[in-house]
Amino acid sequence: MKRIAKRAVLAALASIAVAVPLTVATSTPAYAINEVPCAGRDDLVRATIHQTNHRSSDYCYANAGEDRYVLKQWWVTRIWTGNNRVQWYGDGRWQPAQPIPKYTVFTWPNHPGGVQIEGIRIL
Repeated sequence: MKRIAKRAVLAALASIAVAVPLTVATSTPAYAINEVPCAGRDDLVRATIHQTNHRSSDYCYANAGEDRYVLKQWWVTRIWTGNNRVQWYGDGRWQPAQPIPKYTVFTWPNHPGGVQIEGIRIL
């Protein structure tokens, strides 16, 4: 009888030893923001961005997460949120404090050349 109990305890400990690392490894959320083709979809985040003295282009994103830009001289003139809540990174912080709501066009009418952007985040 002791032998059966000992095996049961060892089996339970082995199961716990295997399960704990999997729980820890999968407990953090996955941030999988992707730049995707815009292709006429209105559910994606669409940001109109340009570099200093260059033409504007639309960049579209899907999935929650954040994307940081390596180049510091990027300017955003328009953000369409699609089916997402969005913030942009500029002036050393994520803005606006309350994310831009779903299906909203966000512009900066007082800054016709746009505002500096260093990243974009989908919540």
